[in-house]
Amino acid sequence: MQAVKLDIDIEAIVAVAIDAGKEILKIYQMDDFGKSKKLDSSPLTEADIASHNLITRQLQVLAPDIPILSEESADISWDVRKGWGCYWLIDPLDGTKEFIKRNGEFTVNIALIDNHESVIGVVHAPVLDVTWIGVKGLPARKIQAGEQQEIHVKHHKDGEPWKVVGSRTHAGDSLNAFLKNLGDYELISMGSSIKLCLVAEGKADIYPRLGLTSEWDTAAAHAVVEAAGGEVIIAENGQPLLYNTKDSLLNPHFLVQPVEK
Repeated sequence: MQAVKLDIDIEAIVAVAIDAGKEILKIYQMDDFGKSKKLDSSPLTEADIASHNLITRQLQVLAPDIPILSEESADISWDVRKGWGCYWLIDPLDGTKEFIKRNGEFTVNIALIDNHESVIGVVHAPVLDVTWIGVKGLPARKIQAGEQQEIHVKHHKDGEPWKVVGSRTHAGDSLNAFLKNLGDYELISMGSSIKLCLVAEGKADIYPRLGLTSEWDTAAAHAVVEAAGGEVIIAENGQPLLYNTKDSLLNPHFLVQPVEK
């Protein structure tokens, strides 16, 4: 399996994510919006499909030779996927429960995977008007209300409470056990892949995800975390989290944290 030479206009990818966010907001700002069920019984909205269609259409124009795997096209077989050295991995609307609750904590996630690693990631939160950008070999960036800044992870200092970011809707016994062993901590509840981005910009020390996620949930923010000086590692063995290495698209439990000095 050969990795392709990457020649991607990152600002064009940012524009795609923002355009997808605008499509979502058209429906989010309506008084009512239709809902159906995904195969896994989580909510599905018209916004999900609208975002998916816009992203896939624009990516096919920008990079017609790079295949696309989206949460909304997850039925692509392993026999096909295992031959991909480089591909787009997208979640057109990450945090559908947050969308339904109308708390604004949902994102558009666009990642480029090359040789099983996330090398470009754009995470856009349309309601919050925030975009996080990570490109392998470049500093991570955050754009908020038109203002751009570099972001970096923050290392926890001894004696201070841990700032732990966790899921607003998926907390469970495993997380509670982890927190019990951590010592003094402050829990920051957040939805979607924003949790990883909070570690990337130093607002949280660690994000332990000790429950199920899919690869499209993490890939874009994973690139942001690494560009900001962090890592996403498998909780069980400390190895890097990789993509498209097996038939299942589920991630193992993982930790998001700064790289040790």
